[in-house]
Amino acid sequence: MRPINASPFIRALALATVSVSSAFAQSVGDWPIHSTSRPQPAVVDPGPAGTPVAPPSDALVLFDGRSLNEWRVADTSKTPAPARWKIENGYMEVVAGTGSIATRRGFGDAQLHVEWAAPTPASAEGQERGNSGVFLMTMYEVQVLDSYHNVTYPDGQAAAIYGQYPPLVNASRPPGE
Repeated sequence: MRPINASPFIRALALATVSVSSAFAQSVGDWPIHSTSRPQPAVVDPGPAGTPVAPPSDALVLFDGRSLNEWRVADTSKTPAPARWKIENGYMEVVAGTGSIATRRGFGDAQLHVEWAAPTPASAEGQERGNSGVFLMTMYEVQVLDSYHNVTYPDGQAAAIYGQYPPLVNASRPPGE
């Protein structure tokens, strides 16, 4: 597990059970992990940020802006303990020294929806800029990174399956949005 270098603000997190086709998955190709010569995903305008919408009726909301009840400290070598991140203004944020958090329940197939904002003002470059992630099944990480005007290796950008697949596009908004 990689250390969290900064603390993006997680604004909403929900899971819905679905069946997903691999028809749109990218090919691994001949690119070694973290290759900087791998083509960068196209930058697209995600459109303006809007008012959050209600989650799908079958979604399990893991963070609603008010409670960490669905979360615990990720360190499984200790007795399960409540997550110790802070909640402020409807988002959760890493508290230095509290470590990673994990869901209280385990999941298999899922559709993941994450809303987050990178810290402002933007500072540093590459992987040192608002770096975090959502780990799935203790094996995969969906990268959370400030990728707005921030070049890094493609399989380490926001929305990448870290170290495996770059995102289809870079749809990052400016820090704070």
